[in-house]
Amino acid sequence: MAKAGNVLFVSASAAPATSRSAALAERLIGAWQAADPTLRVTRRALDAASMPHLDGELLAGFGGAATPAAARSDALIAELEAADTLVIAVPLYNFSVPSTLKAWIDHIARAGRTFRYTETGPVGLLTGKRAVIVSARGGVYSQGPAAGLDFALPWLRAVLGFVGITEVEVVTAEGLAMGEAAAKAGLARAEAAVDALAA
Repeated sequence: MAKAGNVLFVSASAAPATSRSAALAERLIGAWQAADPTLRVTRRALDAASMPHLDGELLAGFGGAATPAAARSDALIAELEAADTLVIAVPLYNFSVPSTLKAWIDHIARAGRTFRYTETGPVGLLTGKRAVIVSARGGVYSQGPAAGLDFALPWLRAVLGFVGITEVEVVTAEGLAMGEAAAKAGLARAEAAVDALAA
C-alpha cells in the first residue's frame, strides 16, 4: 500500500475495550507509525453519546440552518477532508454495521460538501483518498451459505464510493464465535492480511 499520509481512524464497536476490529486496525496504524513517526492520526470512537442519529435538527442544518447538529457535521466532514487515508474498524452486528457508524455516515454524506448532484447523477467530492475497512465477525460471511447475509461491506463500499472514495481495501477476521480453533485461525489470517497491507 502507498504511504498512508494523514489518517482518520473511525472505530464503531459497542465494546471498544475488547474490539477485535479496533485491535486489528490499531495493528495496521501502529505499523504505519513505526515506518513514519511523523504520521498524523486522528481517532474518532463512535458511541451513542457522541454520534446521535439523524434527526430533524440535522436535516434542518443540511438545509442551511445554523444548528449544533450542523456544526457537528461540519467538524466531522473537516476531519474526513483532512485525511488521506480513512481506516474504519467495524464489527458485523446482525448482518450490518453498528447504528453509530450509520449515524456517522449520515453526518458526512452531505450534498454540496461530500457529493453533489448533476444532470447526469451524483458525483462524489472526496476523491484522491483511500479507505481500509477492518471488520470482525463471529461467523463466516465471505463465502458459503451465509455470504448473502453480509450487508455491511457492500453498503460501506457503496456509500464510500458515493462520496468519491473508490480505493477501498478490506481485511476481515471471520469465525470468531465458531470455537477456539476457528477464532485463532481467523485472527491469524486477519493479522497476516494487516501485515501485508502495512508492508
